[in-house]
This record gives sequence, C-alpha cells and structure tokens, in this order.
Amino acid sequence: MFGHVNNVSYFKFIQASRVNHWEVTGLDAEFKQKRIGPVLLSTRCRFIMPLHYPGSVKIHCGISFIKNTSFGLHHELYNAHGSLCAEADDVLVYYDFNQNEKMPIPEQYRAALMQKPGPQ
Repeated sequence: MFGHVNNVSYFKFIQASRVNHWEVTGLDAEFKQKRIGPVLLSTRCRFIMPLHYPGSVKIHCGISFIKNTSFGLHHELYNAHGSLCAEADDVLVYYDFNQNEKMPIPEQYRAALMQKPGPQ
C-alpha cells in the first residue's frame, strides 16, 4: 500500500534463503530420508532500509556459528541497487523427529556447513 515491502515478506525471503541453504548442503535430503534435520529455534531481523515494490531482492546467506547440536545462519538482504536493507540471524537445532530430541550435527553435515562461504 505504501510502495514498500511489508516486514512479514522479509521473513518469507529469509525462509526461502534458509531452505535453499538446506538444499545446497544436503540437509533437506537427510530429513526426507531419515526425518532428521534442522529445526528453527529462533530468528530475528534488523530492518535497515525499505525494500520497494515492485523491485528485487538479493540475499547472501552464510554460517555464523556451529556448535555441537546447533548452528547459526546470517542473512543479508540487498535491494536492486546493492544497498543493504536488512540483516537477519537464525539459530537452528539439529533434530531427530523420530525421537523428538536434539542430536549432534553429523560430521558429514558439519563439514558441508563449514565449507560454505559466510556473508559476502
């Protein structure tokens, strides 16, 4: 209505970035096969400047930390002019949906997560 993207849409962009990251690292395949994978513990977004509608958004996503059972994703949202419009941080827990409990991140995924570049 005001020519800018609503704050809820930022979280939709962040969710798409998160799911894309899971696909790139193979975490989605693990879930589909074994019902084991990341679950979102928390997310937050710091709005810096508005994204305008219509327009485009580019998102950089990278690992911010890796612990025993959890890891963090950092997202940076840029407009079509390359200006940083928002930063977001997710905390994810590696989870066994069969046992309903968190579990250590398997080494193969820990290695895949560590090889991905951080925010650009």
